[in-house]
Amino acid sequence: MASRKPGVLALFDVDGTLTAPRKGVTKEMLEFVKELREVVTVGVVGGSDLVKISEQLGKSVIYDYDYTFSENGLVAHKNGELIGTESLKTFVGDEKLKEFINFTLHYIADLDIPIKRGTFLEFRSGMINVSPIGRNCSQEERDEFEKYDKVHNIRPKMVSVLREKFAHMNFTFSIGGQISFDVFPQGWDKTFCLRYLEEFQEIHFFGDKTYPGGNDYEIFESERTVGHTVTSPQDTIEQCRSLFLAK
Repeated sequence: MASRKPGVLALFDVDGTLTAPRKGVTKEMLEFVKELREVVTVGVVGGSDLVKISEQLGKSVIYDYDYTFSENGLVAHKNGELIGTESLKTFVGDEKLKEFINFTLHYIADLDIPIKRGTFLEFRSGMINVSPIGRNCSQEERDEFEKYDKVHNIRPKMVSVLREKFAHMNFTFSIGGQISFDVFPQGWDKTFCLRYLEEFQEIHFFGDKTYPGGNDYEIFESERTVGHTVTSPQDTIEQCRSLFLAK
């Protein structure tokens, strides 16, 4: 690792950046990340928990990257070691969480969409993931809901209602992936992971949902990062090659 550029970090979103949405990483991407780690420090930051990120990037993910930030960095690993955790339950409290969860489940119950499956709310260490269709849907149903949502704005409308109803809780709502959105305290977006990266003078972030409301927007816009919008895992590789590996 002697040839690594000091103080430079390449930081990647997962879905749409390192993998196709909710799909496994390709052998080509694994080989590329290994190659990239020879020249710069490499990290990954995803909104999902470590179990789901491991399903996509491999069981050895915390060793394959120098930094692995699950749940936006609320669970943080460096070189395979846990370096920090934060708890939504402790921070917000059960009474407020119950108020939010009850209202959200009622909203989904009254929502008229073509199909519904199971697991509409998923409680994670640092956030609540809300899915109007339910996370138990098949890949085909996931793809169909994404198309339906683009026409009928199911998620944006729901976020608008929740943002107004729970303004007093100072939650951030972040739409990501195909079927859900994340809910977490203000400041607990992907910029949360930057507190562990003070030693880096140059942080390049790569993500696909870098538009306002997308779950890469805050870290993409942060003055701490140089933001890069990508359109696919292949685009990620091509942009990184020209940035870091060009001869």
